Amino acid sequence: MNTNTSERAIIILFVLITTAGFLLWVSMIFIAWLLMQKMGLSTDLFSMIGSLSTALAAAAVFSAGFIAYRELSEMTFSRHIEVADRLFNELNSAENVSARTWVFLHLPADPQEGVKSIPPDGHLAVKRVLNSLDRVAFLTQSGWIPDDVIMPWMHPMIAKSWEKLSPYVLYERNRRNEPYYYEHAERLALRCQKWRQKNLTAVDNKWVDDAL
Repeated sequence: MNTNTSERAIIILFVLITTAGFLLWVSMIFIAWLLMQKMGLSTDLFSMIGSLSTALAAAAVFSAGFIAYRELSEMTFSRHIEVADRLFNELNSAENVSARTWVFLHLPADPQEGVKSIPPDGHLAVKRVLNSLDRVAFLTQSGWIPDDVIMPWMHPMIAKSWEKLSPYVLYERNRRNEPYYYEHAERLALRCQKWRQKNLTAVDNKWVDDAL
């Protein structure tokens, strides 16, 4: 559905809801007037209908509130789709998949020895994975998209990457005296760990040889 069609549909929906509310209120007033006439009560129908302007305003407010709620829901859904798409592209780009593979297979466990021995392409892989985690942390900051929407498919990449890289992050923090070094990536990993503990029966990462 294009933008013009969507806007026309919203206008038509607004008019229909307002008209329906207006007609319903008129019908209720007319029925009440008939009942009062049968009961012998003298009531001016036109005086009762004088309240229709208020009824129309109330109907318009109701319909406007309903449409605003629908618009907000659609905007939230669209934002979630956009963020999820960006996350998928970020984590599954060829460069990031290759960098994670290097980290998983070749990064030494001891960071003190690793920072001295890993080759230049290894350094680039480590930085690429950490920067990717930082970007994911930014895109999933509080209120942008619920963790339950993205963690079911995203958690293995985050948890495995952080298991390999967290010793290096802690080592660099101490060495540089920079406690904020990749702190957002760490917060993302902690959120991932919390989600896994809540939703998975086993939270330990599984490592296999010759994995796809």
